[in-house]
Amino acid sequence: MPPDLTGLVIAARAGDRSAFDELVEATYADMYTLAYRLTGDEEDARDVLQDAYLRAYRGLPRFRGDAQFTTWMYRITANCSATHVGKRARAQHDQLDEDTAIADVRPAHDPELRAAAAFDREWVARAVEQLPPRLRAVIVLRDIYDLPHEAIAAELGISEAAAKVRLHRARRRLRERLFPLRADQTDNDDSDAHAV
Repeated sequence: MPPDLTGLVIAARAGDRSAFDELVEATYADMYTLAYRLTGDEEDARDVLQDAYLRAYRGLPRFRGDAQFTTWMYRITANCSATHVGKRARAQHDQLDEDTAIADVRPAHDPELRAAAAFDREWVARAVEQLPPRLRAVIVLRDIYDLPHEAIAAELGISEAAAKVRLHRARRRLRERLFPLRADQTDNDDSDAHAV
């Protein structure tokens, strides 16, 4: 069970910078773990946390306390991670385009296959980026980092049932974006099944 940070939150909202520093210290390890799992890179995770804590500091006056501070931080960290991963994917795509000219010289690499693979990665990355942040976080944690539902729920501060529902919704939305014709067929098949 996370520690009660209510007193620190109240003090930080009132402008006590040292209270916010204590909130950072109390939550840093958990937020770093989430950021690392979402980005897969230590330096990226540190960059994400810098952005996440800056956003939290700026947004603290609007934090109503409906959820625990740690839950709020999980959401901010997951959103910042998704944004960072999206930017990194675009940068890698640009780098791949530059590297393709070099690969063309080597007969062992098929430039058309590399270009198709780069297009597919970008296509999927854009579809994932278009998901709402709460769905994006769940699908990244489950399908990319292979975390179990229980761990996802703990990381995001939601119930295990909510994690499963969000994952189902995220996968359905991705399927609809990536394979619109198949999604229509699946919807028809599902409606036929429910009619029975």
